[in-house]
Amino acid sequence: FQDLFGVSMVVPLMNHHIKSLGASHTVAGIIGSLYGVMQLFSSTFVGCWSDVVGRQYSLLACILLSALGYFLLGTSTTVFLFAISRVPVGIFKHTLSISKALLSDLVSDRDRPLVMGRFNAASSVGFILGPVVGGYLAELEGGFYQTSFICASIFLLNGGLVWMLPWSEENTGNKEHHQDKGTNNFSAKANHDLHFKSANNGAVTNNSLFQSPWIQVATVLKKIKGIACSNLWDVFLVRFLMSVAILLYYSNFTLALEERFGVKPLFSGYLISYSSALGVLAGCLLGPITRLYQHNTYRILLHSSTFTCTLILLYASALNIWMVILSSTFLAFSTTIGRTCIIDLELTIGGNEASGTLLGVGQSVTSVGRIIAPLLSGIAQECSPCGPPSLAVGLALVAILIMNANKQKYCGHGNVKLKNQ
Repeated sequence: FQDLFGVSMVVPLMNHHIKSLGASHTVAGIIGSLYGVMQLFSSTFVGCWSDVVGRQYSLLACILLSALGYFLLGTSTTVFLFAISRVPVGIFKHTLSISKALLSDLVSDRDRPLVMGRFNAASSVGFILGPVVGGYLAELEGGFYQTSFICASIFLLNGGLVWMLPWSEENTGNKEHHQDKGTNNFSAKANHDLHFKSANNGAVTNNSLFQSPWIQVATVLKKIKGIACSNLWDVFLVRFLMSVAILLYYSNFTLALEERFGVKPLFSGYLISYSSALGVLAGCLLGPITRLYQHNTYRILLHSSTFTCTLILLYASALNIWMVILSSTFLAFSTTIGRTCIIDLELTIGGNEASGTLLGVGQSVTSVGRIIAPLLSGIAQECSPCGPPSLAVGLALVAILIMNANKQKYCGHGNVKLKNQ
């Protein structure tokens, strides 16, 4: 919550600030794109690094270096300093991914969707409240600098909390006491192997912290090669297609509503905030939903993706604003549930011993979607205001077909064995 609260205070104000420093729209766009590229390439490495050295040290390092970035942002009086301040944040701002990997270490596979849903709900609350507080502070003299320093202070506070937590490698590494044998999809031998690897992961990471940087880099590259050589491509492809589909829905959302229905941008802003608030509620409802589906993550993901595809189609063919409101209402639920389930499916199939690497790769896949979606949206928008959501429907259908084609793999037994681990 504190992480996204602090970040969301600053991010909406950054474009205004860099323009006040004399940067052109092109320069501001280049800096923004460079930040996205750094996030794209660093998320996999940082996530894998957390598997190598342990969650506590990697999370603490990312928090402190992100705090440094926002502190530098608070002192940026030139475009050059502004660009420099984005480097540590672009490389190390992966605290949410590492936190999710930590939660995966701590809870059983059965409880993971529920815990992840609550985690996402808490993060969404911070994202909703942050822009309001940041907008208020921006009205004050030197408001952007004050907001940046407050954000850096929040990260330092989080670093203190991480340092003070009662870390136990036995708790973060071994989930054997939490496993439910009756609902586990893995065979008994696969379970034994998984627990053995997880239980020993803590000891390995403790020693890895004191290894030379070259050995750590070699270990990270070895783990990434294991992911690349595994047959998880379809899971990441589903994540990529659904991410792009949802991004296409929200891209040019305000402009599309104005062109199609003549509504003002203020109304669009309220509608987006309304959807975000419903997303928080959806995260809290994951517990009853998973129990209803008997903890079958694949079925939940398939049904939520199908529902998402249907709702985007409803939005693309909407005849009035009330149909848009209806689609936005239920889309907030289906997308929130889908995001949580795809992460759970990645960890279930890929294995918990590489959870940081898996989440990092998944974040990189989503980052690629964020880079491609605006381009696709712009091209589709040239054809019609309904072009982006129509394209989104097609991509979502492809993702649904892939899930159906790999049903046996998702519902089968045995986790994917990653090579070279």
